[in-house]
Amino acid sequence: MAPENTLSGFRCALEQHVHAVEFDIQRIDNELVVIHDNTVDRTTNGNGTITDFSFERIRQLDAGDGERIPTLREVLDLIPANVAVNAELKGPNTATAAADILRQYNHQQLVSSFDHEELRQFVANGSGIPVAPLFERWREDGLTVAAALKAHAVNVSDRIAIPERVADILNAGFACFVFTVNDVQRANDLKEMGVSGIFTDRPDLFAEFTRSQ
Repeated sequence: MAPENTLSGFRCALEQHVHAVEFDIQRIDNELVVIHDNTVDRTTNGNGTITDFSFERIRQLDAGDGERIPTLREVLDLIPANVAVNAELKGPNTATAAADILRQYNHQQLVSSFDHEELRQFVANGSGIPVAPLFERWREDGLTVAAALKAHAVNVSDRIAIPERVADILNAGFACFVFTVNDVQRANDLKEMGVSGIFTDRPDLFAEFTRSQ
């Protein structure tokens, strides 16, 4: 397996013939970089929070096997246009910059975030790119939040993806994607519920699953 959120990691996923690639966007200086955590400790040879770094300094870190933390443009340039992308907005001030870059590419796109205010700002930018609020825990106003955003999808964690909730999301007119699923049987169970797709850390486990789609 390749280091996460690196160009080699995305190449590895593409070799598994995935339908889409998900990644996390954070802003440093005036650049958007692709990294999941709010700190660099877990995924690089550095220490500290993202906000401790300038763009120049963070690009000097080793993100595993000599890989650098990539920029959003580098990732989008790597991914073929026939593979969809799901960009998660993490951290403040990502919405406008992400919209400005994403609208320059022809991938099928979905922009998601746990920060629903950042999603509102993204929608207000007028790119027309579909959005999806993320929910780790369900909220009673979850469908209201999605409707206010004119969302395409509602993305929920695996532990709250129960049949009744999935049905409510679908019946409200939204797609429903579930994260993070690394078990093939669970993926098949979710498929039976009617979910639109899953996010996984292990695309290698789903070779037969993806070929059957």
